[in-house]
Amino acid sequence: MTDDETASEHECTFCAIVAGRAEASLVHDDGTAVVFMDLNPVTRGHLLVAPRMHAVGLEDLDATTSAHVWSVGHAMARALRRSSLACEGINVLVCDGEVAFQTVPHFHLHVIPRYAGDGWTIVPETQERDRSLLDVDARAIREAFASTD
Repeated sequence: MTDDETASEHECTFCAIVAGRAEASLVHDDGTAVVFMDLNPVTRGHLLVAPRMHAVGLEDLDATTSAHVWSVGHAMARALRRSSLACEGINVLVCDGEVAFQTVPHFHLHVIPRYAGDGWTIVPETQERDRSLLDVDARAIREAFASTD
């Protein structure tokens, strides 16, 4: 780890929460992942699931930690459904990179309980893409996937 990486971890809000240097309303901590309430929730019960280790995005997570974080996110979604919050649905969201709306440079899952009329919408502007272009994109992704660890 370089001095720059160490400095960025010390300035990371989620690293401070994980280390107990910043306040958070903790839901779960198992030594690999921490779950806490989002300070600026989209809806009541909005959770954040973060690895204890500092990782900015998906590319920075090892497979074991990634699988564990997603497993904890799944368990939290189930807990939300069973809780007295009485949510009617769940969104699980990852914002990986600034252009994808990531505001905290520490990987995390948003587990967002949904309620009828809660006012939060995801309305993308989609366009059908020509099959030949989809095939080119699929090939590029297959090639990259074949070279991953």
